[in-house]
Amino acid sequence: MTATPERTEQTPDHRSLWVEPDMAADQRRGSSRSAGAGSVRSGRGGEGRAGGSGRAELAAERVAKVIETVPPGSRLGTKEELRTLCEVSVGTFNEALRLLQSRGLVTVKPGPGGGLFSAEQSPMVRLGNSVLALDSQQNDVADAVRIRDALDPLLIEDALWHASPADLAGLRRHITAMENAVNGADPVAFVHANWRLHAAIAAISPNALLSSLYTHLLDLIESHTLSVLPTSEQPLADYIATRHALHCDLVDALERRDRDEALRLIHEHNTTPDRHEDAAEAR
Repeated sequence: MTATPERTEQTPDHRSLWVEPDMAADQRRGSSRSAGAGSVRSGRGGEGRAGGSGRAELAAERVAKVIETVPPGSRLGTKEELRTLCEVSVGTFNEALRLLQSRGLVTVKPGPGGGLFSAEQSPMVRLGNSVLALDSQQNDVADAVRIRDALDPLLIEDALWHASPADLAGLRRHITAMENAVNGADPVAFVHANWRLHAAIAAISPNALLSSLYTHLLDLIESHTLSVLPTSEQPLADYIATRHALHCDLVDALERRDRDEALRLIHEHNTTPDRHEDAAEAR
């Protein structure tokens, strides 16, 4: 048993679907190009095509198309370069920028070498080597994923302190359900078993507000998920087997009361880089 657990904080990074990144919700990689360290060329678009927020939405969509062509963390250009690309006023572009930030697609960095950058996405929205097909509320799902990821370390801390033998046995049953889904090549069952495992970890916490908030976030994500889609780079079966092993290790660490390892694993769970781009699709 390690030293008494202490509270830690973790800044969420936005990325996944398994939701878990286990998932996800996003839209990335499509057709225009942006130089990683350079400027963005101007193109045709137009402020005259729609009014008010409609123009801002069109500008946001145009920048999103640029984001789809570059890796997470890439420099897209300065605000003025992107505003010129979108052919909108300063006010309209600022509104478009707010839309992009609320969707977790861009970050703004001040100073020399600063500008707009494509955001790092959370694994839940990206879901490793699989994709969650989401309905029209995909932006709400992306926000829920970010908050959920931020709460995970708090719940792991509580589980380290408060998990009883019966609680740990319950977690093992969810791990078994995940293993059965892996063996049955059923990614949808795997995702649901995965979420049930995390809900069971949340239920261990004596903090009713924290546990309830986390569970409601899982419910929101689940209610807007339509299906799990494979990608071409790595077999989905291989990916879910890897995620299953990570969760087994996490439960083992909780049982040993190994705080350092448990927190390392939940960080890996929420930040493991994906080898290919986000592709969550809205229907």
